[in-house]
Amino acid sequence: MKKKVLFICVHNSARSQMAAALLNKRCGKLFEAHSAGLEPGTLNPLAVEVLREMDIDIAKNKTQAVFDVFKSGELFAYVITVCDESEAKGCPIFPGVTTRLHWSFPDPSKLSGTLEQKMNETRRVRDKIDNQIRQFCSEYGAP
Repeated sequence: MKKKVLFICVHNSARSQMAAALLNKRCGKLFEAHSAGLEPGTLNPLAVEVLREMDIDIAKNKTQAVFDVFKSGELFAYVITVCDESEAKGCPIFPGVTTRLHWSFPDPSKLSGTLEQKMNETRRVRDKIDNQIRQFCSEYGAP
C-alpha cells in the first residue's frame, strides 16, 4: 500500500504543487502525494511551466485549503511543510501523522525581475525541491 504524503505551503500555488508532482513522478510506486495551502490561491504559471519542462503537467490542478483536507479525515503518513519558517507556524497539526517534516523553500510568487529572471529562479526552487524529493525517496522509500 502506498504511503500518503501531504505537502503544505501558503497558497498551494507553487512549492507544494511542485513537491507533490515531483514525488508522484520520482517514487509514485511507494508514495501518493497531495498538496494544500493555508489560504489557497491560484496555480502559479511559472510553476506549471518549469514542471512542463520535466514532462510533468499540473496545469489542471486545483488549489485546496489545508483545513478542507483536515476536515476530510484523510490520514497521511507524512506531512511536509515547504513554506519558509515564519509561514510554517500557521500549518495545522494533522491527527495520526507518523512523521512531520519541514523543508524551507523560497516562494516563487514573491520573485521580482524580468520574466526570464523569475523563470530561472523558479527553476532553481524546482531543482532544490527535486533534490529534496530524491533524498526523501531514498531515505523513506526503502521497504
